[in-house]
Amino acid sequence: MHILDTAKVQICLALATVLLLPFVLNSGILATEILIYAMVVAACNLLLGYTGLLSFGQGIFFGLGTYVAGVLTTRWAVPIPLVLLVAVVLGGLVATAVGWFSIRRQGVYFVMLTLAFAQMFYFLAYTFSDITGGDNGLLGVPRPQIMGHVLDGPWGYYSFVAIFFLVIFAVLLVVTRSTFGRTLLAIRENEGRAAAIGFPVRLFKIEAFAISGAITALGGALHALLIGIAPLESINYHTSEMILVMTIIGGSTSLFGSVMGAGFYLLLSDTLSVIWPRWLLLLGLVLVTVALFFQRGLWGLVERGWDAFAERRKGPQKEAGDV
Repeated sequence: MHILDTAKVQICLALATVLLLPFVLNSGILATEILIYAMVVAACNLLLGYTGLLSFGQGIFFGLGTYVAGVLTTRWAVPIPLVLLVAVVLGGLVATAVGWFSIRRQGVYFVMLTLAFAQMFYFLAYTFSDITGGDNGLLGVPRPQIMGHVLDGPWGYYSFVAIFFLVIFAVLLVVTRSTFGRTLLAIRENEGRAAAIGFPVRLFKIEAFAISGAITALGGALHALLIGIAPLESINYHTSEMILVMTIIGGSTSLFGSVMGAGFYLLLSDTLSVIWPRWLLLLGLVLVTVALFFQRGLWGLVERGWDAFAERRKGPQKEAGDV
């Protein structure tokens, strides 16, 4: 394991991100979005980076979380803690069902199944507009309250989300470093050998889906509470594409790479959209560059920089020792 991939370093980097964002960014909404999508991308990383499953179904769970927050808060005034709990449970259950069907096929057929599920859930949300609001979405999603005070300020809600981000990041660190996580890596490297040893491969894949779906749904609910709306676009398959792009840009070999990927994508989108309306063309060039020259993403670039720095430090030490 690379020194930067140790649990202590990863936790310190996550904590530093939470503390530095308010000083680096002027927009509390943008900073909060970075933390929310960092959670979601880290959950996607559990499937792609650790299990080797390229899923286009992450938008299902994200959209499901937004609708849970929208419906429960605007129509039944359910307390926010219960709303988030329902989003996590329902996201995990739906992800279990989607994973159970999808993992019956491998390769491109698995990808097609997850994409088909994404399209199916999108049209379900579009069709049942009485529940989801259709094209208009669900408006008026309220911010949570703490001790009677509404977190209507952007930085107040940022602190609320930051707690969830740190907890989820720590949980995923524990999961990926456990026997369960090491087994997922074994399945990714050689699924046939893992099955021959006796591991229940299908069960491990379904469990990875469930964990990823639960966290993604939580991110969707937090995002709906942030922007005050549960839009139809949140369950569109383009959301799945965006999450996958963030994962690939950051690098699927490290959880903190997910944070870097989410931050880079959102900051680049925010900057380029002001410069040029067709900013997606420039983003496409960035993705081509990453695919050609940075196959391990931004995190791989950081690791190479750290290794080069460590080698330079070793050079003078060796010369001093020779003297």
